[in-house]
Amino acid sequence: MTHINMDYFYDHAMALIDKVRDTQSENIRKASEIFANSIAQDGVVQIFGSGHSVGFAAECTGRAGSLLPFHMIESSDFVVKGMTTLADFKDQTNIFERRPGIADKLYDLHDIKPQDAFIVISNSGINGLVIDLALTAKAKGHKVIVITSMEHTLAEPSRHPSGKKLYELADVVIDNCGPRGDALLETGDGPEKICSLSSITGIYIAQSLTIEITRILDEKGVEAPLLYSSEVKGYQEHNQALYKKYKGRI
Repeated sequence: MTHINMDYFYDHAMALIDKVRDTQSENIRKASEIFANSIAQDGVVQIFGSGHSVGFAAECTGRAGSLLPFHMIESSDFVVKGMTTLADFKDQTNIFERRPGIADKLYDLHDIKPQDAFIVISNSGINGLVIDLALTAKAKGHKVIVITSMEHTLAEPSRHPSGKKLYELADVVIDNCGPRGDALLETGDGPEKICSLSSITGIYIAQSLTIEITRILDEKGVEAPLLYSSEVKGYQEHNQALYKKYKGRI
């Protein structure tokens, strides 16, 4: 493993970000158009990812420079809202994110409007909960953008009763360009790999969406609902007005 170090990782990680930029920029722009149209109609972008994919939603929400009408839906909402127990949620023999037939209940936990759009993130794109939520959103007339690893999802069978995979339900698919299994680098000492990449390319995609949505809204003459940082004069009044506008929805 002597050839593996942080410089080696940097080179390979940057190469994947370059691949996302080179191959997915058009899809990022298409998704941004959908989200900008939603926000221009006072819609909210609903974001859902299970497992480590929750990091994508966290990247988009509640921070200076982010678009306020980005709402993170979490599978743990079932516990918070008292719809299941913590023990059931953490059951490793019946893994929660793999269960079909519960996403409509997750949808109903939130104040979702017809003009809202969805981002659904899953590296594998084969598990029950994410596929069900995409099916529910599509059935209710929402646009659905999927972020997944196409290399991974094409190599695995669906775990959903329909046999569908997440990318098949998308209006736009953004490939995070990660490898099957997410871990990137071979150590040379065995079959294992090290350093997962979906979080890193996911951050690039998330911030690219933010800037493209903001650009499109500006071209439409719509003020982007951005959270101001504390360095901006009047930031508290500005941010409070935005939170008031979207109260109960984010």
